[in-house]
Amino acid sequence: MIIFDNFPLICSFTAIFFTQFLKYPIAYFSKGKNTPLAIIATTGGMPSSHSAAVSALITALILQYGFSSGYVAIATTLGVIVMFDAMGVRRQSGEQGIVLVDAIRELNRLSDKSPKTPQELLSEKDEEKVYPEEMALKKYLGHKPLEVFVGLLTGIFVAFVVRLFYQRTGLL
Repeated sequence: MIIFDNFPLICSFTAIFFTQFLKYPIAYFSKGKNTPLAIIATTGGMPSSHSAAVSALITALILQYGFSSGYVAIATTLGVIVMFDAMGVRRQSGEQGIVLVDAIRELNRLSDKSPKTPQELLSEKDEEKVYPEEMALKKYLGHKPLEVFVGLLTGIFVAFVVRLFYQRTGLL
């Protein structure tokens, strides 16, 4: 099939899918979160699928065309931009989302006209209210540097595993 002839493309997509599915056991064992679809279908988290995709692409291009290839130069430039964006701009957007959620909570708390008893105030501290505005706002969009680094290593690993598969099946 034609699509399987494109080794670098297969490496990139395999890295994306692999890292997205890898997020579930990592989240389950590290944080006890047990919502596989929500974790697998979201951005952010450990490892970075963005980093894995571009590093798998770069590694596959190096394996196929060598370090001095123009393809490697283009992919490496793109990869640096993607990884920097995953850590910087997207992470800052996520942190701003947290501030917005806090501001929405505070505005909703201040808009309550009824006076609160001390017991009601204490119970509010223990139980956070969930407002519809919060549900639409994603809190974490980006990655921590460690998540990007692990994604980079994962992408390199995936490229080598896919290469072994290609060599054994005669596709490469």
